[in-house]
Amino acid sequence: MSFIEYGDTIKEGDTAIVFLGHESMFPVKVQNGGKTQTKYGVIRHSTDLIGKPYGSKVTCSKGGWVYILHPTPELWTLNLPHRTQILYSTDISLITMMLELKPGSVVCESGTGSGSLSHAIIRTIAPTGHLYTVEFHQQRAEKAIEEFREHKVDHLVTVKNQDVCKNGFGVNDVADAVFLDIPSPWEAIGHAKSALKHEGGRICSFSPCIEQVQRTCLALEEHGFTEINTSEILLRVYNVRTISLQIPDLGKAAEDNASVTAFDRGSPSNQDAASPQAGTVQFRSSVPLREMVGHTGYLTFATKSLF
Repeated sequence: MSFIEYGDTIKEGDTAIVFLGHESMFPVKVQNGGKTQTKYGVIRHSTDLIGKPYGSKVTCSKGGWVYILHPTPELWTLNLPHRTQILYSTDISLITMMLELKPGSVVCESGTGSGSLSHAIIRTIAPTGHLYTVEFHQQRAEKAIEEFREHKVDHLVTVKNQDVCKNGFGVNDVADAVFLDIPSPWEAIGHAKSALKHEGGRICSFSPCIEQVQRTCLALEEHGFTEINTSEILLRVYNVRTISLQIPDLGKAAEDNASVTAFDRGSPSNQDAASPQAGTVQFRSSVPLREMVGHTGYLTFATKSLF
């Protein structure tokens, strides 16, 4: 199992996703003799998981069932252990596009945090690219190294435990793109510029507060970056439903139109499952169902000038 290469069967040591429903899933490390408790009963790793194909429907001890899914960066984002606030797929997709990441790209990132964005970057730049990620907190850096090794992507990433604002990324003139997710990104712009290649590159800074964005934009201008712009992403799901409204009484013409509409609706091709009430007309409307997780702050993008 690897986050960048799909495996057909579940093996000991794999990280698998136990899927109970769209709102209920969690990761599990497969171990010979191990057991995992769910609300549907026990999953026995030796008999229920190891050797089974990914995507299998597994029956638990109480008779309920779950699906066992192959891990992806998107599923890992939804199920990872939170050591910090993370970026979700909504922001990650824009970051990947605006930084122009592709297989073979070299990327510098700070900070590593819980590794949500890191896994997505690694999957995008594989198999020949490399990620240099810097984490200020020692325990978080050590945990990230452990996770990358377990997920078999450690050959594509270098984790450093240092202060990027003081010591930079530890590399110069190698990066195609730089990503900053730190409290004071304006202090690291100089180091980011040094890490980017001579021929230019892209930079992205994530900040939850607009005051941080303002200071970062000023620092980008001072260091000669161009094409500076800031985006905010909001993901909203709409619920489409059929509603009935009373037909207004507007006189004889309105009655004639209502009769024609009723005739059309009575034909087999135009009948709905639910018949409208007398004196009403049906149409489809959409209302916001709920705001999804995805908005956490502002994304500022810029380009290193060639001159």
